[in-house]
Amino acid sequence: MLQCIFLLSDSGEVMVEKQMTAHRVDRAICGWFWDYVVAHAAGDPSKVVVSPTHYLFQIYRNGVTFLACTQVEMPPLMAIEFLSRVADVLTDYLGDLNEDIVKDNFVIVYQILDEMVDNGFPLTTEPNILKEMVAPPNIVNKMMNVVTGKSTTLGSKLPDATASFVPWRTTVVKDASNEVYVNIVEELDACINREGSLVKCEAYGEIQVNCSLPGVPELTMSFANPAIINDFTFHPCVRFRPWESNQILSFVPPDGQFKLMSYRVKKLKKTPIYVKPQLTSDSGNCRVNVMVGTRNDPGKPIDSITVQFQLPPLIVSADLTANYGTVDILADKTCLWTIGHIPKDKAPCLTGNLRLEEGLAHLHTLPTFQVKFRIMGVALSGLQIDKLEVKNTPSAPYKGFRAQTQAGKYEIRS
Repeated sequence: MLQCIFLLSDSGEVMVEKQMTAHRVDRAICGWFWDYVVAHAAGDPSKVVVSPTHYLFQIYRNGVTFLACTQVEMPPLMAIEFLSRVADVLTDYLGDLNEDIVKDNFVIVYQILDEMVDNGFPLTTEPNILKEMVAPPNIVNKMMNVVTGKSTTLGSKLPDATASFVPWRTTVVKDASNEVYVNIVEELDACINREGSLVKCEAYGEIQVNCSLPGVPELTMSFANPAIINDFTFHPCVRFRPWESNQILSFVPPDGQFKLMSYRVKKLKKTPIYVKPQLTSDSGNCRVNVMVGTRNDPGKPIDSITVQFQLPPLIVSADLTANYGTVDILADKTCLWTIGHIPKDKAPCLTGNLRLEEGLAHLHTLPTFQVKFRIMGVALSGLQIDKLEVKNTPSAPYKGFRAQTQAGKYEIRS
């Protein structure tokens, strides 16, 4: 049971405080927590912290810390998952999430928290249902609030889905276009050592669905290769028994956009691009040569390619140029090489010289190169949707499928 939720800014300021039980949590706990964060600034603070008086659970999103407090033992994952759901719902409502947006929409944020929790226990966490209870902010609502001094965002009646056997879906869907779109979105994490050997490569993926079907449809989705999926989590609408027995997703979908499942695919053997850095230093200079090219053609164009690395300490000046793309040295001494896409007639190459401090002949600390890219139309994990069946609809719906892979933590050591 959660007793209180705080939303903190990057400076430790309490932006939102929501007490959820009769027992009031003193705001001083935020000061204790912030001292803990400052003391552990060198590393990533733990998601679960034990203070002298409370158990604390926290997540961090775009400059906003979500902090939940309780004095009773409870499953940590339930608290962390609920805070993640709160952050996702606020992002869906407000379009983005940062300190200024939370302050500008304080009333909306407070009302959403009030509907999502009942006496410390998660209650309504589906955005589609919440939007019927608390209207998303718009210009008209904000003007009415200023003129009347009252909030006009609360609905006058409970959503139909609160009495439904599928609380994430209303019984009557308005303006349904009889369409369903499925999107596989993956992030590729890879680590390549200085010899060019692949140390680790994994894909973290989500299956996102945009559903606009009338009535209460029944959907069944199967994969061509479900055995490669690991560490999966499902939306509450998914029935677990069909997946457990036959690796089939059977569900009644919410209306609109939602995340059907997330997963991980381990021990991938191929990466789409290579980055070959060479750094040689002597007599106070370090020569840099970095080449980028396609390693295993995914069959679709690779775009939005960037390579960046932190300039090593004790560097006085840097003179770097590229035969393709643009090179920028940022204020924090990060070198950002923006390539875009790889041309067919030449391999992009970054060359230049780094000048070391006086008295230093060789560079002893070598940088790690971080790569970003995007590939539309393919899931590099190899996951493929085999079939999507839709039942309980008046006519055959339109079904669309799409895939996308982008770089996550993609590092090359030099």
